[in-house]
Amino acid sequence: MRLAGFGNKRRKSVLYVGQCYYHNWYLSRELQKLGWKADLFNWDTNSENQIYYHGHDFAIPEEEHADWLAYFKFYLQSLRSYDVFHFANSEGITFGGPLQSKAYEIVDDINFEIRFLRALGKKVVYSNNGCLDGVSQTSFSKWGPESVCSICRWQHVPTVCSDEKNLKWGRFRNEVADYQCLIGGNRVDYNVDSRIHEVPEYACLDKDFWSPSVKIPANYQLSSLAEGSVRLYHAVGNKKERSNSEGVNIKSSHIYIPLIEKLRAEGIGIDLLEPTGIPNKEVRYLQAQSDIVIDMLTYGWFGANAREAMMLGKPVICFIRPEWLDSVRKEIPEYAEELPIVSATPQSIESVLRDLISNPNKRQEIGSRSREFAVKWHSSDAAAKRFDKIYKSLLVS
Repeated sequence: MRLAGFGNKRRKSVLYVGQCYYHNWYLSRELQKLGWKADLFNWDTNSENQIYYHGHDFAIPEEEHADWLAYFKFYLQSLRSYDVFHFANSEGITFGGPLQSKAYEIVDDINFEIRFLRALGKKVVYSNNGCLDGVSQTSFSKWGPESVCSICRWQHVPTVCSDEKNLKWGRFRNEVADYQCLIGGNRVDYNVDSRIHEVPEYACLDKDFWSPSVKIPANYQLSSLAEGSVRLYHAVGNKKERSNSEGVNIKSSHIYIPLIEKLRAEGIGIDLLEPTGIPNKEVRYLQAQSDIVIDMLTYGWFGANAREAMMLGKPVICFIRPEWLDSVRKEIPEYAEELPIVSATPQSIESVLRDLISNPNKRQEIGSRSREFAVKWHSSDAAAKRFDKIYKSLLVS
């Protein structure tokens, strides 16, 4: 039920509540060019996460991070200023932990802020962030040909991932969201819903910021390689936390490292880049100097690292699960047909990698298609055009 007399005239206005890498920042900037009031509120107070973000319009001052009233004041102001609220990430439909805690203390409902927002007739949009987002571990572990859950650091950590936790979130998420963005299939459990759509454009980048011709600062310039050698890029964010004691992680480092050592023993020149802890704005300087970007071999889809690499014109190796690609194809056939990522599994990666190493022309051709694909589907201006339509349709419903 919509409360009468509050903001009955809807405006072209959207507030991105919370960060999602840099996607919300660049999308909001482009929507502003299309006449939208589009702003970003960063409620994440974890200092370690800030290296992944590129900007925000609003944030709670550090000295007020624990003050629920500071969040509440911003919340009230936002209700007057925006008609669409876009959230992202599992457990992320919120205006911040302190406000949730206070709501639980007063009305025994940590999600009261969102339910009240809905009662006012505001539109809620949500972007899914992967395996534990509304899908039970039991269901996700059944995706083949190999279960990525079996090599996940969080498999037996229920505070991070469990059937109960994941499904509880999915129920709430589906209860309050008017429109949900999924990227890459995974249609089981609470991801089977008529309000969930494939929207790869949400994961957007600034095509000029990630340009193949980006100028490399002196402190990031790498030495030239010997003729016939290649530079591989394999990044694992928060690698220590995401790997077990034997170095196993869902990024497949435990598969790549032994393979690279094997190829080196054969005399193949390979320089491996494994950056960690570098601000996202700067890591592109290393990506731009790589020849091949190597990513996950069992998960089934790709993430920010691969999208950045494609925008920089680099060939990417990553396992693309056929079932998920088919799900994407049903909604966006062009996207599925044009996807330039080179799919590989733990069994096929050696032959796939050998082929790309020995064929520089093939790498160049794939890299060129990757740039075209990323500009078409993952540039911030393409995202703004898609969301201009999505948000407008919600405002008239």
